[in-house]
Amino acid sequence: MTQSKTDPRVLRTRKLIMDSFIELSGEKEFKDITVKDITSEAMINRATFYYHFEDIYDLLDKVLSEVLLVNLNCDVYENNELNEAMLVAIFQAITNFQKSLSNRCHRGYEDTIARIIREQLEIIFYKRLLKQCPTENEQALKVTAVMLSWGIYGVSVEWSKNNQQVPPEEFIKSAIPYIIAGINIGFAKGE
Repeated sequence: MTQSKTDPRVLRTRKLIMDSFIELSGEKEFKDITVKDITSEAMINRATFYYHFEDIYDLLDKVLSEVLLVNLNCDVYENNELNEAMLVAIFQAITNFQKSLSNRCHRGYEDTIARIIREQLEIIFYKRLLKQCPTENEQALKVTAVMLSWGIYGVSVEWSKNNQQVPPEEFIKSAIPYIIAGINIGFAKGE
């Protein structure tokens, strides 16, 4: 009898594997973590690992995505307008996520982290823009979401490299009026 991937036992095992990986990433660099390390830490066999994840890179991807989604608390953004408060909250969540990773398993997979952040932000921005401006051209909204996701990510990298003495919300606030004005102008032209 095969178990559904939504079966509580399957979900617990998946979480156990992910937690074991997070634990190990605090002790070792990613490149040094093996499937054997994870299966030993989680007290499971290799087949169980491969039932849940294609390989260690798939595990990394899923762990980072889930941690980011928890940080972003996406439900909060579902019904809120794309405004200063939302952009500040997103920026704070991204910088918190990056700070938490820099203390653990950040080395060696910055590209993966960057891609995951941008993808998740793009989804949030696109959904929000669709809800806020349902009559707009969907392709224009998609491009706007991509620009916002790359921009917010880029500013978070800039903040983490050079400006950590300034709180993230203070760092981003000076640019937000220009972002909001640009979005509003673009939508006004589309009417």
